[in-house]
Amino acid sequence: MSVIFKRQSIRKFKDEPVEKDKIIKLLKAGMQAPSACNQQAWEFIVVSKLEDKIAISAMHQFAKPAANASHLIITVGNLNKAKIVRMVEQDLGACNENILLQATHEGLGAVWLGFHPIEERTLKLKEYLNIPDYCIPFSVICVGYPVCESDIKLRYDESKVHYDKYWDGVHDNL
Repeated sequence: MSVIFKRQSIRKFKDEPVEKDKIIKLLKAGMQAPSACNQQAWEFIVVSKLEDKIAISAMHQFAKPAANASHLIITVGNLNKAKIVRMVEQDLGACNENILLQATHEGLGAVWLGFHPIEERTLKLKEYLNIPDYCIPFSVICVGYPVCESDIKLRYDESKVHYDKYWDGVHDNL
């Protein structure tokens, strides 16, 4: 589990390209994620051209890290390939986390930029990347070699844990 506790959102990257074999490892990790009824309705667009990264970085105020990443991985849900459409978003969330964890394992930095379900953002991505209507552009994952890493703060909070039933935090449920 140590890679889980090393993962952090990296938004600044060195001007150094990530090797193709590492990008393939990230994609393999994403495709290894759990999926409802094993539907695996995910697809990926890998972006490396500077002009495309700059255009995507301008699509919303929190997408700025896309401009200086080595690569962008856009995770896409193909609704035509989904057995259970309402589970595609959960599948893509698991897929994204696998990519982020593999990036950490590979010595890379990465950050997950949320696009879906904000319609304005997803429409811009669909139009720019020629994504068909039956597909959902879920997120943009920026990948690159990190400029620097900060101290990682552990997030475990006992007050958010409930046993057997939900408690309001007033009662000692152990």
